[in-house]
Amino acid sequence: MVEGRIPQRSCVGCRTRQEKNCLVRLVRSPDGRIYLDHSGRAPGRGAYLCPRQDCLEKALKKGNLGRSLHSPLSLLQQEEIRKEFARLEERNT
Repeated sequence: MVEGRIPQRSCVGCRTRQEKNCLVRLVRSPDGRIYLDHSGRAPGRGAYLCPRQDCLEKALKKGNLGRSLHSPLSLLQQEEIRKEFARLEERNT
């Protein structure tokens, strides 16, 4: 059996390349809502981040996350993303 190549993606926070399944995908849905995509297959514009709070903060501070999602992030959206990321970290520890 021949194994296929494992897809690689770049973290928008620290800019390192990793396997797609090691990163967290955020998506901007067609209706404009921004959320964590746990399935990795939700429709919409996606951006990948390492599952660490410091990468999220770098991406927000530099504006990379909003640029990758082709949508500026409001302060309320940033707080919601931070909360979801914190819940994700709690589940993984």
